[in-house]
Amino acid sequence: MLFIGPLGGSEVIVILIIVLIIFGPSKLPQMGQALGKAIKEFKKAGQELRSGVTDLDEEKDDKEKSSNATESKKDKEKKAS
Repeated sequence: MLFIGPLGGSEVIVILIIVLIIFGPSKLPQMGQALGKAIKEFKKAGQELRSGVTDLDEEKDDKEKSSNATESKKDKEKKAS
């Protein structure tokens, strides 16, 4: 059974027929390719964004760890003095 979101099967078929009438059968493959490329680029951008956020988060954690290690060394030096 064909069901996409709030649209039922018959609504989707009517929409597809209207699109076929408006654009014709020769344009549909080109439109499909363009849509596929757009989706691929969108996913790629999303992955790059997630990767960038993860990298920034890791940098922040590394800075905090090095800062804590430096403070720990300073505390040890003060106690030894």
